[in-house]
Order: sequence, then structure tokens, then C-alpha cells
Amino acid sequence: MGIVGEQLDIDFVISLGDNFYDDGLKGDTDPAFEASFSHIYTHPSLQKQWYSGMVEFFFVDTNPFVEKYFTDPEDHTYDWSNVLPRDKYISNLLHDLDLEMKKSRATWKFVVGHHGIKTAGQHGVTQDLVDQLLPILEENKVDLYINGHDHCLQHIGSDSEIQFLTSGGGSKAWRGVILPWDPKELKLYYDGQGFMSLHITHSQTKFIYYDISGNVLHQSTLSKKSKTFGSYKRLFP
Repeated sequence: MGIVGEQLDIDFVISLGDNFYDDGLKGDTDPAFEASFSHIYTHPSLQKQWYSGMVEFFFVDTNPFVEKYFTDPEDHTYDWSNVLPRDKYISNLLHDLDLEMKKSRATWKFVVGHHGIKTAGQHGVTQDLVDQLLPILEENKVDLYINGHDHCLQHIGSDSEIQFLTSGGGSKAWRGVILPWDPKELKLYYDGQGFMSLHITHSQTKFIYYDISGNVLHQSTLSKKSKTFGSYKRLFP
């Protein structure tokens, strides 16, 4: 990842969550933060800040949308002290997101969340996000929704103008786990480790998926003028 970052002379890095297994962080001084984050992204090319301009990223906390975390947490424990009442929290979040996206004059609008909206990975479609978040993204003509959660690499292009990109292969990967999906929509499904890059200009956005060694698995280009994309390489399990 660092080598590819150097080759591309990248401007920013985005993490899609789930850095701290299995029990999260115990506090601000938990050594797991250094071991699982600071000591991982050490290459000089990854020491970047991000400055907005022709593209605007909207980061959404998707955890409160997942109803089963509240109704059937299984053996997990969640701290919802700043979230409850849940309905009000989600309503305010969606209102603020919608407001900020409508104010944005950026050429490109990308939304980043942890959970997938459309995914053929182990977790499957997050129906709560389909019902509540997706309509707002479509209304505001979002170009990309980027997520982690499923431990694989995916590109799904559907009837929606939004391209759904999963980059959850930064650590462990789920080999051989794939749910049925229309092959016309599933442009890439890679069940190994890897990452992705974005190259953004005023007229085009190119996203490229790499395996752990930096080999290109798949790349597509989205054109702002025509809202079409071209796939150059498709890889399936």
C-alpha cells in the first residue's frame, strides 16, 4: 500500500473502520491503537492530510442504523449513551447530511460509511441503510458510496447512479464467502486481502483495486459528463 501510494503521489488516505479486533479500544491510552493503527500506516507516502476542493467526502456513522445491534446484540456490548433515543439520532443525522450535501458545490460527492448498502459479502445488504440512507444519497446525486465491514473487495454498479465500493480486505479476508448477485452488477468480487485507490479530476474519477502485493485487480472510470463508467478488468473468485 505504501509503495502504491508513493507511485501515485497520493493526497489523502481513508480508513473504513474495524481496525481494532476483537474488543475495540479500552481508552485513549490503549496500546492497541499504536499496534493496530499508528504502527501499520508507517510508509512516508501515507503521511498525508486531505484538503477539499473539487470533491467532497461525507462520513456517516452507520452503526446506529443497524437495528439488530439494538434488538439482538448477541454477545456484543455497545455504548449507546450518545445515540439514544435512536430514532431521533438517526433523524437528526439524516437531516444534517441532507443539508450539507445540498449546500455542497463540489463536482464529486462521495459518502463513506462502515457498513455496506449493497454487498455480496458475508454480511449482505444492510436493509436499514437501503431504507433510510440510500434515498437521500440518490436524491443528492452521490457518485460513490465507499464502505468496509465485509472482508473483501467489491465493486457493484446497479440501476442507481451510485457506484458501491467495498474495501474491507486490509487485514483478514473471508475466502470463498460470496452471496448470489447479478453478474451484470457485480463488476468485482475479490475474497482476498487488498486495498483501493481513487484518482480524481474535474471530469473523471478512476478507482483501482489492488491485491496485497500491489497488483491491479480491477479498475473503472466514472465520467461526470456522461455518468458512465468503463471497466478494464474484471475478477471473480
